[in-house]
Amino acid sequence: MAQVFVSDHPLVQHKLTLLRDVNTEPKRFRELLKEITWLLLYEATKDLKVEEWPVTSPMGSTVGRKLTEEIAFCPILRAGLGMIDPALELIPGAQIWHIGIYRDHETLQPIEYYTSLPKKATAQVAIILDPMLATGGSAVAAVDLLKRIGVPRIKFVGMIAAPEGLERLHQIHPDVDVYVASVDEYLTPEPQKPGDPPAGYIVPGLGDAGDRQFGTK
Repeated sequence: MAQVFVSDHPLVQHKLTLLRDVNTEPKRFRELLKEITWLLLYEATKDLKVEEWPVTSPMGSTVGRKLTEEIAFCPILRAGLGMIDPALELIPGAQIWHIGIYRDHETLQPIEYYTSLPKKATAQVAIILDPMLATGGSAVAAVDLLKRIGVPRIKFVGMIAAPEGLERLHQIHPDVDVYVASVDEYLTPEPQKPGDPPAGYIVPGLGDAGDRQFGTK
């Protein structure tokens, strides 16, 4: 059964507070997203498989550890793009598989518009990167794609999740672990009057992660 890991690390919580702040400009938002991603991936990669590996230092020989699994980072476009650089800083040899999915604003259903995946899995572990796990539609669709090509182990790493999105993901894919900085309160409902926020946004959340990264509205 999959688990949800919520980081209580002081640095993660401090940076998340700054990330939420409506006054945080796009440049600083991107920096904070990168910093939090690095810290969350540190936790998400703790169970990667290793083997003993002999190594000689300037002072002598010993036996160290070396990764034995191929890793693929799978950013969901476009918001997941801001999480690629820290991922590659952590594991420079990882593969990058792009998944283009957007959420229809009327139906809140995921729409696939672009994928760059191998026909058959060339990695044993795939880590989906997406700042927000809101309705769960995009995450479920991404896992569907990865399982279709035969990825044995899949994880999700993001900034914030909504309870509704976690429930949907784990109902359909109960084997996918989730690593986030926060599980927030709820998703916004269908607007009832002019001026109400659109449906399907995480509260308190941080707004639209793509718009805030790239300065768009």
